[in-house]
Amino acid sequence: MSLIPQIIFLLLMGIGSFLFLKRIRLIQKSIQLGRADLPTDQPVQRMGQVLRLALGQQKMFRNIPVAILHLVIYAGFIIINIEVLEIVLDGLTGAHRIFLQPMGSLYPILINAFEWLALGVLIACVFFWVRRNLMSIRRLQSPDLNGWPRNDANLILITEVVLMSLFLFMNAADTLLQTRNVSAYASAETGLFAVSQYLHPLLTDLSNTALIAIERACWWLHIAGIIAFLNYLPYSKHLHILLAFPNAYYAPLKTGKGKMDNMPSIQQEVLLAMNPSATVDPSASTSVGRFGAKDVQDLGQKNLLDAYSCTECGRCSAACPAQHTGKLLSPRRIMMRTRDRMEDLQKLPVDQRDNDGKSLLHDYISVEELRACTTCQACVEECPVSINPMDIILQLRRYLVMEESNAPSEWTGMFGNVENNFAPWKFSPEDRDAWMKEQK
Repeated sequence: MSLIPQIIFLLLMGIGSFLFLKRIRLIQKSIQLGRADLPTDQPVQRMGQVLRLALGQQKMFRNIPVAILHLVIYAGFIIINIEVLEIVLDGLTGAHRIFLQPMGSLYPILINAFEWLALGVLIACVFFWVRRNLMSIRRLQSPDLNGWPRNDANLILITEVVLMSLFLFMNAADTLLQTRNVSAYASAETGLFAVSQYLHPLLTDLSNTALIAIERACWWLHIAGIIAFLNYLPYSKHLHILLAFPNAYYAPLKTGKGKMDNMPSIQQEVLLAMNPSATVDPSASTSVGRFGAKDVQDLGQKNLLDAYSCTECGRCSAACPAQHTGKLLSPRRIMMRTRDRMEDLQKLPVDQRDNDGKSLLHDYISVEELRACTTCQACVEECPVSINPMDIILQLRRYLVMEESNAPSEWTGMFGNVENNFAPWKFSPEDRDAWMKEQK
């Protein structure tokens, strides 16, 4: 028996795996550009978040019909990989349906379940394509998605349809060859399958040679398509299929919604300004380097993991009050631009990344966008995979104010009043005390 098919298959798997791991390593390096801030505490509670948010897709079920269809596609991606394992082993060994003999009567049940799931994925993908392209859903028609992002989403849906169709046609040709007692197919008696049997009328008039060609072509195209999809995934917004899990794990466990992280050194300075006799905390007196963030290197690794985990679904922007009132701010675009900046930096030599003449602030994200944020936390609340665009906005805005002294005049006046009068209003403490006495 010729070993050429196995050698070709092995080369295909080896090259595909190498390219995939190379890209994943590049993404890891991009995330490591940020400050090391990924938490390791309370692993049990963090695993609970993974089960609820990533595996259970808890937030998706705020819209039940869409959530169910999304769950079908998600389950198809996870569960049908068991079938892919059989294809891989068949390719390596030259066998045909290698799991049939050890699994016995359970095998047809399993393949039938896969076929129903494949049909569900086909229906869901068609629905999502129509929803994304033909229905007037504002967040899916946003200018944020113009160009590659919109094409990316459609390409993924079309790829899923093609892969599921290849799977069903492969099974249809296979079972039809079994009924005709053709060579190796006759020895793998699986019986008819639940969905693919309805494709038999399309194939019945074909010769055995043509059926074998269709079955083999579908088999090769299916596995080649999966390897191509695997390598496309890290360049796509659908990387969230993988990164949703670590992102949910590292998400904050804080119960206080809307709580902002302060800089201890700044708090110390304010405390001393308001009460010079206060005790100094030595741990807060260390050098802070840069206030806020100007570029991705100043952000935390969780912020950068957020950017790569973004699904570009737009639920954050749809919930943003600034977006609703016509402001330039789009939380989704904040995450997309952060990811773009990391990708652009990785294209540069290492010694040029700190001085390429550009930065996340100003070149990728504008001051107007940052100032439009009301810090209401709606974007954080809506994100299905625990992304926090507001944290990036606050860090960039902190840099604007504290490093560039770039703030609206209204803010500057308020800051001056807080510094001089210990309150946002332009009244001295003595005048406020007098006013309070007058009210009594």
